[in-house]
Amino acid sequence: MSQEFLGLIAPPFTPMRADGSVDLPRIDKHAEAFAADGVRGAFVCGTTGEGVSLTLSERQAVAQRWREVASTAGKDFLVIVNVGCLAVGDSAALAAHAQEIGADAIAATAPSYFRPACAEDLVGFCAEIAAAAPKLPFYYYHIPAMTNVYLPVADFLAAAGERMPTLTGVKFTYEDLMDFGRCVRLAGGRYKMLFGRDEILLSGLAAGAGGAIGTTYNFAAPLYYRILRAWQAGDLAAARKDQALAAEMIVLMRKFGGVPAAKAMMKMARLDCGPVRPPLAEMTDEQFAELRRRLEEIGFFQRCIKA
Repeated sequence: MSQEFLGLIAPPFTPMRADGSVDLPRIDKHAEAFAADGVRGAFVCGTTGEGVSLTLSERQAVAQRWREVASTAGKDFLVIVNVGCLAVGDSAALAAHAQEIGADAIAATAPSYFRPACAEDLVGFCAEIAAAAPKLPFYYYHIPAMTNVYLPVADFLAAAGERMPTLTGVKFTYEDLMDFGRCVRLAGGRYKMLFGRDEILLSGLAAGAGGAIGTTYNFAAPLYYRILRAWQAGDLAAARKDQALAAEMIVLMRKFGGVPAAKAMMKMARLDCGPVRPPLAEMTDEQFAELRRRLEEIGFFQRCIKA
């Protein structure tokens, strides 16, 4: 790896009370859990954190709390705030707030209702957001499964040029490894590419990932650090074995509902972060019990959440 590898960054769940309100004090325990697992940073208010389901004031409060407790997770712990919204003005306001509270970086998704028709349009949208926080590194958050924006990221980076002086890299949550590889090589390796698909992390490492951000690092970071160590040691057999286990874990997570299941898995493994917010649906007691049983069958509690 030609650049410093940032390690594993987790997108924390936003803790909720039973009535659906945000439970800020519980973030402190989440930071402690990250510290225990060696997680390198928090990607705040992302998809896993249900950021798009929070109000702007809630998102600001969550980001501020993470910045306040970051030292709990280590002196070099990173706080990256996802500021993506449909309205560019809302995103800019969140970006300015992130800079004000001392976040380490910001990120933004493409708008998903009125979508950009070309890379230049996407650059224009992101440039306005980045300009609101001129002191912070900016990451484009590419997650076409949620935004339905499938523009090649390499085209976006090439079009950004000097229009976005703070553009630092991409959170790349997609399976297009050809596009990912082009991004890694672009401009002499200028951009930090953070891989966002936990189930194929090993492929991302082989393609030149500069770090990784993923939902299951919330509770299964020890599994992924084994993959990293095996990869760095050249032990591909061990890396593939643990990557296959991660894939089976994620198959179950998806089968039982995605984010609601992931939040339930966090409760089983590390910390109760409360319910999800509508339109996501909370798991029933029967589904929770069945998911636990299936996770036990694949060795989740012995092999995924323990070093």
